[in-house]
Amino acid sequence: MWNNAVEMAARTLRIGLIPGDGIGREVIPAGRRILEALPSSLNLKFSFVDLDAGFDCFKATGTALPDKTVETLKKECGWRTVWRREATPGYSSPIVALRKKLDLYANVRPVKTVATAKSPIDLVIVRENTEDLYVKEEKSYDGTPEQGKVAEAIKRITYRASSRIAAMAGDIALRRQRVRTRASPVCTAHHWSQSLTRATSCHRRMGYSARPAWTYSRKRSTKRRRRSSRWQSRSCAKRHVGDGFAIGEPCHGSAPDIEGKGIANPIATLRSVGCMLDFLNEEEAAAVIYKAVDANLEEGKVLSPDMGGSSSTEEVVEDVLRRL
Repeated sequence: MWNNAVEMAARTLRIGLIPGDGIGREVIPAGRRILEALPSSLNLKFSFVDLDAGFDCFKATGTALPDKTVETLKKECGWRTVWRREATPGYSSPIVALRKKLDLYANVRPVKTVATAKSPIDLVIVRENTEDLYVKEEKSYDGTPEQGKVAEAIKRITYRASSRIAAMAGDIALRRQRVRTRASPVCTAHHWSQSLTRATSCHRRMGYSARPAWTYSRKRSTKRRRRSSRWQSRSCAKRHVGDGFAIGEPCHGSAPDIEGKGIANPIATLRSVGCMLDFLNEEEAAAVIYKAVDANLEEGKVLSPDMGGSSSTEEVVEDVLRRL
């Protein structure tokens, strides 16, 4: 029985922030600000720790992912960041290394249009994050005189990885079903290594065995995915998920061409905050953020230049914050 004299203790979440490179230093602070601005009625508190990783860290220290950063993440934090992709000898993207160190095997990417969209889309793409070409077993060598230099990369796919990514996708489908009206969740099992028929078959069989009672679809969504690609590139958020740990990451890259101009789009970062809160079972807090972001996009008056507007990063953030 609820006692009005007893208030629920606030939950304190420790958040690690890695701005990474480029516009990361401009949009990641927006994620912190929206967390700090959440209504007190949600009973959430946050503490933050700034961590290093990325290309600038590599230039300064010789390592793109310091051990201290990984240990802090393991022991204390969830986090968000933006990486710069650089073709520099000795440099490898920290995000791939973190996936392996923390076994973040699922890339969870929601794709949802706002209410004013002409072609409504509401789906979640769940992609395996550690295998296929991500095993990063590569080599180059001298081929025949006709071939010249040859580069090879291993595409490894295992039953274990296929099974657990199918289970993750199914769990997400069931969770989303609680707020949807469709009679049963639909989970489409598909592996991008289509030319490897054995691998595709392995992936689907593991999906069926992981959740045998579900309805599976073999239909392709290429046409609709193409229609939505422009929208995705503007404001796409994602999280890298393992068993007990998640990374929230806006996936638009470091955008060095607009770095320092104050016009970076913060929407993907704000959506990534919502993704992180979803994973932490704070759906109500996530919904508050999604609602504020959607209201900004639906009104369409305060948008960054990449979305056809003329507003600065700060103006977009302030517009979303006032909608909380």
